[in-house]
Amino acid sequence: MQNNREEINEVATSRIGARIKGIREKGGRTVEELATQTGIDSEVLSRIETNEFIPPLATLFKIANAFGVDIADFFQERSSSEKIVITRRDETVRIGRRPDHDQGEVDYIYEALAVKQNFRHMEPFLVEFPLQEISEMVFNSHEGEEFLHVLEGTVEFRSTDRVEVLNPGDNIYFQSDVSHSFRRISKGPARAIAVIWNKRP
Repeated sequence: MQNNREEINEVATSRIGARIKGIREKGGRTVEELATQTGIDSEVLSRIETNEFIPPLATLFKIANAFGVDIADFFQERSSSEKIVITRRDETVRIGRRPDHDQGEVDYIYEALAVKQNFRHMEPFLVEFPLQEISEMVFNSHEGEEFLHVLEGTVEFRSTDRVEVLNPGDNIYFQSDVSHSFRRISKGPARAIAVIWNKRP
């Protein structure tokens, strides 16, 4: 089962890179132009497009905003504009860290839960956090707001001036332009539902 999940991660990651490149080229932009617009290093963008770098959600939101598209466009080709949309378990898209991930690369596992809905205001994810030292945490920020509800384990939230410990059943809601990061501090697995509102410029 674990091997299957790892294969799914690799397929999903290559899908994201290819779609970002496709949207960029369709819009007639160079990597350097996208770097200037997003504030993301051009080398990082190139590595995302060639699947050498797994981007955190904050990075994907910045790229989606620059393109004027929904983040779902990076996960799935076809989506629906119906008022009620069901996403089955095998239709979610799961992206995970590599064992030898680079500095700044995603350091958690995120699973996009609503990839089939067009024109939505919320982005729901199932997030799994690794056990790590403070020095290993990757801090990110982007426009919008975030809500996180802890399902299992103990999670530590850190911003530039605040540290909070969250246990199962605890929630946190914050402005996501604040530089922030999470890590697992429990011995067992730590999972949470995260809902992100992506405020476009």
